[in-house]
Amino acid sequence: MNMGLITILVVDDEPGIVLLCKRLLGRAGYMVHALTDPTQAMDWLKEHAADLLLVDIRMPEVDGFELIKFARQLQPDLAVLVMTGFGTVETAIRALRQGVDGLVLKPFQNGEELLQSVKLAFSDSQQKRDAARINALRPLFTITESLFSETRQDSLLDLIINAVLGQLRCRHAAYYQYSEAGGRFVVMSSIGKTLTDFLIQADAGGAPILINAVGPGNSDLQARLHKAGLGAAMFAPIVSPGSRSILFAARDPNELPFSEADLEMFQILARQSAAALENARLYDEQRAYVRKIEESQTALLQAEKMAAAGRLSASIAHEVNNPLQSVQNCLHLAGREDVPEEKRKEYFELARTELERLSLTVRRMLDFYRPGAASPELVNLQELLNYVLNLMQKQLSERVIRVKVNWVPSTPSIMAVKSQVQQVFINLILNAFDAMPGGGHLTVTGRPVDEEVEILFQDNGPGIPVDQQKNIFEPFFSTKEGGTGLGLTVSYNIVTAHGGSLELLAEHGRGACFRLLLPTGGRK
Repeated sequence: MNMGLITILVVDDEPGIVLLCKRLLGRAGYMVHALTDPTQAMDWLKEHAADLLLVDIRMPEVDGFELIKFARQLQPDLAVLVMTGFGTVETAIRALRQGVDGLVLKPFQNGEELLQSVKLAFSDSQQKRDAARINALRPLFTITESLFSETRQDSLLDLIINAVLGQLRCRHAAYYQYSEAGGRFVVMSSIGKTLTDFLIQADAGGAPILINAVGPGNSDLQARLHKAGLGAAMFAPIVSPGSRSILFAARDPNELPFSEADLEMFQILARQSAAALENARLYDEQRAYVRKIEESQTALLQAEKMAAAGRLSASIAHEVNNPLQSVQNCLHLAGREDVPEEKRKEYFELARTELERLSLTVRRMLDFYRPGAASPELVNLQELLNYVLNLMQKQLSERVIRVKVNWVPSTPSIMAVKSQVQQVFINLILNAFDAMPGGGHLTVTGRPVDEEVEILFQDNGPGIPVDQQKNIFEPFFSTKEGGTGLGLTVSYNIVTAHGGSLELLAEHGRGACFRLLLPTGGRK
């Protein structure tokens, strides 16, 4: 303990005791200010900071207990040592209830007794402050856990403000953030009064500020705080990447001033808040990145879907044109006057049948072109495969590609996004279509395997060169001229998102065989 930095205020109405205490304590290296009038001591405490108050209990006008209460209101961390010539149990009990840190009887037997009492008082006061800090720090573990578990910035700011109010037992708290656009600090969250004064000073200093309206301190700052209608205030800058923020806490004039322990607690809350806010910022970045990836995947899927639609357009145009021609011919024949009524009805019936065929084709086109729902549903994979093959039948038959379906009847339905699985089927069939320009065979086999459905797409084309097989699922990689290089990438991403897998099994020269596995339980 560096005694030269420790200030002791001695107050006793007996001049002899005051002089004795001043001589003994000064000789021990303490800075001592001694007074015989307690009202003068009150005035002194308003302007000066003390580390220990050595006070007599029995004094005229103002007794020692009143002075202790007054001093503690101004300087909460002040250590107190009581002097009394009445060594009764009642006096000792009352002194302890006032929170004093020691009791010494007059007259002193020797100077060492006084010095030992002073040391014990400092020690007891420190122990009380340490215990108070420990008790205050314990709830911080719970508070810290709640702060770091909240990843939404708005909700996190509210949690921080409530933590400040609860831990510091104050009624006013706010979180300010500097706005580059406005060139000033803006309140992001608050409860009670907000105080913009001192913000620039706190930001420029980079260190916490504690201001009590009464007691020792800067009179100019105290006057400004009093004008704002507050009794005590603290400001703590929060440093985080790309932003400048300040945490604020305040008490009313009728409440106790903030102590050094309160400032220490406030600094801890500010540091924890800075870490929690940075954590929330990183979560926001991650969420934005995930959204961007999801949007990119959706755009990629739609781009490949439109590319596949373009390749199907010739077949679809043929499917639309044929019934239109039939309807036109039937209506022309039915409109001739020399056609009997019975024959005319037959032509109208043929026209109606062709219109239904045309309507079915258009519905298939719309189902394919419109973005599918993203919600999983129960999908019968065999029915979905037959639907896709019917849609592509004209295109396959013109190239003389015969399709054989081997489907195990016990194969279960799965939970999946129907439009996305349909896209996978189309991409794999088109892949085989492009691999066999001179015609060939495509065999699709479906069967249950454990808790998954296995579907094999096997063609008898030339296969994929060995040196290219490892790249086929990469974006924009294509083994054929004019290909988008997205079909297998999109298919692979869709299958993976469903918790399944897509892989190439066949070797070069034996055709290509793609193995598709989809879990029966849907997305994992």
